Amino acid sequence: MKRLDIIRRAGRNLKQAKVRTLLTALAISVGAFTLTLSLAIGAGTREYFAKFLETNVNPQSLFVVADKKLVGFEGGNTGPKEYDPGAANISGSSYKTLGQSDLDKIAANKNISSVQPNYNLEATYFTYQGNSKKFTGQVGMYDKTIRGEAAAGSLPKLGTMIGADDIVVPESYLKALGIKNAKDAIGKTITVHVVQQAQTKTTEELQALYAQGGLDALTAATQGKSQDVSFKISAVAAKPATALSDNVQLNISDTRAQELADFTTQGTSQHKRYIAAIAMVKDGVKPETVKAELEKTGLTVKTARDLQGILFTVVNVVQGIVAGFGILALLASIFGIINTQYISVLERTGQIGLMKALGMSNRAIGRLFRYEAAWIGFLGAILGALGGIGLGTLLNPWISRKMSLGAGSHLLIFQPLPICLLILALVLVAIVAGWFPSRKAARLDPIEALRTE
Repeated sequence: MKRLDIIRRAGRNLKQAKVRTLLTALAISVGAFTLTLSLAIGAGTREYFAKFLETNVNPQSLFVVADKKLVGFEGGNTGPKEYDPGAANISGSSYKTLGQSDLDKIAANKNISSVQPNYNLEATYFTYQGNSKKFTGQVGMYDKTIRGEAAAGSLPKLGTMIGADDIVVPESYLKALGIKNAKDAIGKTITVHVVQQAQTKTTEELQALYAQGGLDALTAATQGKSQDVSFKISAVAAKPATALSDNVQLNISDTRAQELADFTTQGTSQHKRYIAAIAMVKDGVKPETVKAELEKTGLTVKTARDLQGILFTVVNVVQGIVAGFGILALLASIFGIINTQYISVLERTGQIGLMKALGMSNRAIGRLFRYEAAWIGFLGAILGALGGIGLGTLLNPWISRKMSLGAGSHLLIFQPLPICLLILALVLVAIVAGWFPSRKAARLDPIEALRTE
């Protein structure tokens, strides 16, 4: 009996048990549906991030740090470490910082056009015009190598710094500040209150200060000076759901950030120390080449492409979790196929004996039942894939609006080749699941089978 004839016969056999076939196929379709959406989520998210980085991140920029934990998935306090007076303490963890010698080392590279340290400082508090409350928050330098989106106001084009007296407020701050509409914040004033870190003094120095100025001089020396600096809100930074990270800081210009950072750290071990720096590679030079050169000096460097790799790693983890649920559903459906096929073998024992008596080989009998399993797998895979594509296509516009992905961007992108490969894989899985029942059918003794009613 030819292979094509066996395939046709397997299809006709399944039509005789339509309800059982459909129910088993629907069990497979649940896994196929989940895996189809998983593939679409992965493709859509990767395309979005690739497009985002291409249009919003300067490809010639390098993110340079002294401590690799700041750019990887490492972090946290792993135990006691040797004291480093130049290290910075962030959220209970100590990190190495960059000094002027490191910046000079970067600038000395012939392929670097500019180096900009990243200034960050903890403001004691800040106030918003028209609100008497005081708020705490971090103040950082506006990153001109990344182009963000504005919920109100306007952000400068990629590579351009905001004005010296401008400040960009995250959209997530509006509710706490009592601002109902982002447009209402534009032109209003944010006043930042910073305090100079207390300088470490010896007992002799403290005694001398007390002798000269009394308690007031001693208090002033240990508490440090304070300063209020006002800025005008030029933009409210929007945060798409797929943004690189939560924007949880006020952003000011590089010149004002440097002034405040120098003021707050004056006389301390953190003066002129930086968590990170942004280096710009000359046009026409591959950032990867410069990265390799700088890393030989002991620095940790990330390019825009590396940032894409980190994002894709996160996407892969999320996609793997979603796919895991689909695989669990498939495992359950495999037992459904085995059960369905075993029942079919038992119900058709007499028919199998007759086919063998008429000359059908054991191999052909086994193929018949494996092809029946393949048909079930194919039907389930098609139903699941079409269901995923249909639902995803309907939900894409709504998801794009809810996640603020922007015009032309979709979270779910259905690519034909991966879906076809998924269907093929599910058919093969079904064939494997049908192997045990087909083996039983092929080994039936024709005489004993014919005796079965």
